[in-house]
Amino acid sequence: MLIGQQPKDFLLSVEGLTVSFDGFKAVNDLSFYVDENEIRVIIGPNGAGKTTVLDLICGKTRATSGSIHFRDRDLTKMRENEIVQAGVGRKFQTPSIYDDLTVFENLEISFPRGRSVLGALTFKRDAEVRERVHEVAEMIFLKDRLAMRADLLSHGQKQWLEIGMLLIQDPELLMLDEPVAGMSVSERVKTAELLHRIIEGRSVLVIEHDMKFVEDIAHKVTVLHQGQILSEGTMDKVKNDPKVIEVYLGH
Repeated sequence: MLIGQQPKDFLLSVEGLTVSFDGFKAVNDLSFYVDENEIRVIIGPNGAGKTTVLDLICGKTRATSGSIHFRDRDLTKMRENEIVQAGVGRKFQTPSIYDDLTVFENLEISFPRGRSVLGALTFKRDAEVRERVHEVAEMIFLKDRLAMRADLLSHGQKQWLEIGMLLIQDPELLMLDEPVAGMSVSERVKTAELLHRIIEGRSVLVIEHDMKFVEDIAHKVTVLHQGQILSEGTMDKVKNDPKVIEVYLGH
């Protein structure tokens, strides 16, 4: 890069990221970059470090070295709650929804103003909240289920509700860990549609094993192996990479 030249403005820049657990490098000098409005999928064998990368980005795990820049802020220097407030949302493998509340109440409780103690005490179900809840419910295919208790939803609908609970906070980066695990084929198709809908104005980082789903959603795929990048690029490029076939897709 020429002196004085500005680097490209990525939404997320991970550089030289390393984390060691008792001398074992779960993530080893990892660098990758995510554009705005991009769906990036991370794939790789079990133990490749995929979930650890999400843990590092959201502050759940601390990096041993390296940097994670989200816009111009280094997330490795921030606490988990500050990272959420900066605009990074994370969905884990198991949905953490409130089973005894309705779909509407689950979405409403996630609305940003209700997050602080004072915000929760002074929270009003005003027109802005209702409008946003209805808007998100439509996005996640649950607008006709708003009055239903969350525990009565199908497995796939619960996953969508949790994505909705993140969307209502309007994050610029949404991270999803195996979002279609256990879903029916039709639910997977709708989840792909959902992800393509929500990337206007945000990026999505997904960990996934379902290769058909990855093909349906990914703009770019990063293949991890032993905490490092084995291959990166379009799904076609990655799928035909001999190293990837040997280590991952050939099984």
